[in-house]
Amino acid sequence: MTTQTGLLLLTSPVEVLSKRVSSILRFIGQKVTRVLYVHYHPNLEECLSSGSGPLMSTSCVPPSFGALRFAKGIYAESSKIEHFPDTRVLLRNISEQQSSIHNVPLIHTVEEIYTDSPLPSGDITAYLKNWIDFSSEPVLHKLPKDLLSSSVTSGEVVQGDGLNGKPAFSSKVLEEYSHVVLGGTFDRLHVGHKVLLTESAIRATSKVTVGITDGVMNKKKTLPELIQPCGVRIQAVYDFLRDVKPQVAHREVIVPIVDPFGPSIVEADMGAIIVSQETRKGGIAVNKKRLEKGLCELDIHEIEIIADVHHTSQEEDKISSSSQRMRLLGSLLHPPTPKPTLPSSPYVIGLTGGIASGKSSVCKRLEGLGAVVINCDKLGHQAYLPGALVYNNVVKEFGQDVVSEDGHINRKALGAKVFADRSRLQILNQIVWPEIARMTQECISEHGKEGKKVCVLDAAILLEAEWDSFTHEVWSCIIPKSEALQRIMDRDNLSQERATQRVESQMSNEDRIQQSSVVFSTFWEPEYTQKQVERAWMELMDRVSPQQPAAQL
Repeated sequence: MTTQTGLLLLTSPVEVLSKRVSSILRFIGQKVTRVLYVHYHPNLEECLSSGSGPLMSTSCVPPSFGALRFAKGIYAESSKIEHFPDTRVLLRNISEQQSSIHNVPLIHTVEEIYTDSPLPSGDITAYLKNWIDFSSEPVLHKLPKDLLSSSVTSGEVVQGDGLNGKPAFSSKVLEEYSHVVLGGTFDRLHVGHKVLLTESAIRATSKVTVGITDGVMNKKKTLPELIQPCGVRIQAVYDFLRDVKPQVAHREVIVPIVDPFGPSIVEADMGAIIVSQETRKGGIAVNKKRLEKGLCELDIHEIEIIADVHHTSQEEDKISSSSQRMRLLGSLLHPPTPKPTLPSSPYVIGLTGGIASGKSSVCKRLEGLGAVVINCDKLGHQAYLPGALVYNNVVKEFGQDVVSEDGHINRKALGAKVFADRSRLQILNQIVWPEIARMTQECISEHGKEGKKVCVLDAAILLEAEWDSFTHEVWSCIIPKSEALQRIMDRDNLSQERATQRVESQMSNEDRIQQSSVVFSTFWEPEYTQKQVERAWMELMDRVSPQQPAAQL
């Protein structure tokens, strides 16, 4: 049996836990599927026996270097386990002095508790209620005895990756500050972000200010179109801080920033800035600006990078949002909106993308996996043939001078008329697009009669022409603007100015993604594109026919 949200209470001394945590987390990963909270109170039994019982036990664990390193180690170890639940190490009891607002509800309702504590279940639950306001009574489980055996040595979380073999636990107390600041993208919170936020929260006693990059600050990042909206990222950071240490979480100081400094060079009462090894220079630049403004320098505390043991050759070797966004390629980003009026078979995918985005290569790969591809551009050429409805209406609307000597439509002459006058272009589209739509739907119907299960429409203007109305899903191809420009200049022998005009005249990547269930990027090696397409195809097969193996389709 599994549960969505669980809480792991660890009470053994850290030098003992260092030999057990890897196995404990792997065990928990089989039990908890969505969110895992970790609450740590070493030697809890001794604390309770020296006090007035669990109901009165609100003693705090000092905010020591050891406590911080242990929290970081939990995150580092959890990152090694594939598909591990969203992990949050609670800091509510890590403080020099108790706060009056520590026992607020968690964002996610805890359904089950797992612990290494030998205390009676009632005492454990009573103790936890001093720190957490449970909305319902969780079920408590004692960890299996074999996991608590001292012979278990499969992982050394406190001395594992990213911890550089430093001493397992130090009782030296951290320097605390009333107000701590940090900044970052915080796209799809990962363990690297959590370590940054944890260091900030454990050192802060009143407030953590967070600058969330937005706008131009994100333009040069990998796959910026897939970065979550700023409001979503702000809420995720607030929810995390509210969970782990509610007394320092203030929604109003988690703000968008469009320059490298944000509020860090404005607030006089800040005492420290938390940076990563990569952003230390930014912390130094902040202090330079603060001194210029007559503000005090901030203490700079630097976190270590956590290695990504699952990274591919195309991805960064550290835990990063860039790698996470790359892993979204080919997967289902948004469930498609059901269209009950469409026949269930064939299942129609509308594949679109900007100029030079690699759409045709993706179509060929899908064709190789079993899809039938309908090239809407080729249908458009057929629609312009002499004698066809589009041909006749175009000549009638735009005049005989758009007809070349061989009797065919002179696309160059027609283009000169419509691209200089947007209203004329709209008229042309009103003539051409409905006819291509009709021809496309005829092709879909024919393929359905032939027993084909999946049709892919290769259509650059799928969304502009609203042809997505007769597709079950929209898939898009995107590449960076700089790459698109280079491909166009190389392929079509155009100047950069002409290439830029063509790129900027089309729908943006962001607009395509908003309407797409699946996104590809052909920016990297062909093998990486193939992996994206295969992932999309396998997931599609599960959606189209969950009961049948892909080979039967």
